[in-house]
Amino acid sequence: MNRDQKATAIAEIAEQIQESGAVFAIDYRGITVAQVADLRGKLRETDATFRVVKNTLTERAADQADAEALKGLLEGPTALTFVRGDAAAAAKVIADFQRSTGGELLPFKGGLMDGDALDAAQITAISKLPTRQVLYGQLVGKIASQITGLARSLNGLVGGLAIALGGVLEKKESGEIPAGDSPAPVAEAAPAAADDTTDQDAEAVEPAASSEEPAASDSDDPTETQE
Repeated sequence: MNRDQKATAIAEIAEQIQESGAVFAIDYRGITVAQVADLRGKLRETDATFRVVKNTLTERAADQADAEALKGLLEGPTALTFVRGDAAAAAKVIADFQRSTGGELLPFKGGLMDGDALDAAQITAISKLPTRQVLYGQLVGKIASQITGLARSLNGLVGGLAIALGGVLEKKESGEIPAGDSPAPVAEAAPAAADDTTDQDAEAVEPAASSEEPAASDSDDPTETQE
């Protein structure tokens, strides 16, 4: 590998480190070419790549990517898993491979996640976490069950209200509950009251006029009756 090829490889590794949410350093001793191909296919499904690199090139790439924590893991044969998708899913693929080979192949050395250093035990713990897809399914199921419960409660309330209103209607139709009298029209009562007042005023005026007639007869001379 000449100088230009080395510079290109270093730039590619540095770019992969910067674009990855997590990077796992793995000891790849003892793995066959066929096993590597199978592992890469499974990791690709989780949006992760498996790359065997020279330690000297990775050290320079780590300097460019400001990933100092990776440099301490570059002892002995080292492969890097660059994870752009679900870190738990990618770690689970490698952990499953480890179990299928009796735990002898692809042991974790350590790595990075969101810029923070990870040791081998932490990556193993991440591999035991539920994947994003599983968590998403659990969240959707929980929300759906709550919505279903709310819908059932609302249906129960609406159904109870309909039954209650139906019972009231039946009692009204049977006469058990009185329907109630219609209120008297107010607009027609006002003119009638005005007519009664007019009649009363007329009656009050007529007696006053008749009471003045005897007073006129009293003005005659009483002596004319005696004669």
